[in-house]
Amino acid sequence: MKVLVINAGSSSLKYQLYDMTDESVLAKGLVERIGMDSSILTHKPTGKQEVTEVSEILEHTTAIRKVLANLTDKEHGVIDSISEINAVGHRVVHGGETFKASALVDGAAKSEIRRLFDLAPLHNPAAVMGITASEVNMPGVPQVVVFDTAFHQTMPEKAYMYAIPRVLYNKYKVRRYGAHGTSHDFVSKAAAEYLGRPLEDLKIITCHIGNGASVTAVKGGVSVDTSMGMTPLEGLMMGTRSGDIDPAVVPYVMNKEELTPGEASSMLNKHSGLLAISGTSSDMRDIIDGYEKGEPNSTLAFEMYEYRLRKYIGSYAAAMDGVDVIVFTAGVGENASLLREKVLSNLTFLGIELDKEANKVRSGDPRRISASGSKVEVLVVPTNEELVIARDTLRIVQEQA
Repeated sequence: MKVLVINAGSSSLKYQLYDMTDESVLAKGLVERIGMDSSILTHKPTGKQEVTEVSEILEHTTAIRKVLANLTDKEHGVIDSISEINAVGHRVVHGGETFKASALVDGAAKSEIRRLFDLAPLHNPAAVMGITASEVNMPGVPQVVVFDTAFHQTMPEKAYMYAIPRVLYNKYKVRRYGAHGTSHDFVSKAAAEYLGRPLEDLKIITCHIGNGASVTAVKGGVSVDTSMGMTPLEGLMMGTRSGDIDPAVVPYVMNKEELTPGEASSMLNKHSGLLAISGTSSDMRDIIDGYEKGEPNSTLAFEMYEYRLRKYIGSYAAAMDGVDVIVFTAGVGENASLLREKVLSNLTFLGIELDKEANKVRSGDPRRISASGSKVEVLVVPTNEELVIARDTLRIVQEQA
């Protein structure tokens, strides 16, 4: 069975085609600058030469049509016909309280995702565009939606409720939802498998650290708390997001600077975080380079980032009454050895001992970076959200058969 995984953004579309008989990736790619006359499609078929095409792609329906054309091309394609694609899985950021698990796409599901637009205005509308475009190009092919928030639906009320008037939850479902759920789910399971220990016996803290970043407390295989909130803005300091701030800052700055709500949201989501403190970049690689050169703003940005990440790890160890495993994943988590070293060297009270040489090794496989005498296992586990989506898609389609 072949499953096409799609992650649609407002002006981009990522894709991977899986052969689920062995979970191998047949091809993957990216369409950028959708809506422009100079859109770029990069197609990477496994075992063949990468192909780049620049053309006018004004909307997602055309983008998917071009993706399918590349997948079936005689020279750089990987399948003979679109009919070989048995199902399509879509990443959807926000499922609210409705979607506690992945679901087959039908009219009701699409309506509910639209109703949740206010909770993820940048992401959910794009997901619907991707679903609609897939239905147009592949009529009759089952579609499945996989939600970033679903893994966190196991959080207890004491973790997801905010201490604000309850009517706001009753009327508008204002609460913590979290994000990156597919990643936290994948790496927690992969960590238990790597260690050869039952997932249900472990207290795991998973750190998904990329341009967007979140930490999750996983106890017995389920999420019991997570750092992102009703939206992905809450929690850790990120590339361009502020993370946790005093809520009173928002109306204060809006009044002083005469900002609209939209401008305030843009400030906190797109012009804060590492970018704001360093003044130069939202990329951790640039921040570390500046830190190692002694550049003051980069140094402050790095130290704030490390400090906040370390605080969340410590708080989740307290929330679970202990921790057995800490996992680092995603672009920064998997590659920034200096950040991992600084975080872990300040968590020695947990009994953590870092193997500094192991920490410096780069690998595409799960690996242990804690020393043999460490009371807490520390792992680097490459995430694979697309594989989670493909697996859920396969399972749901087979259940419907």
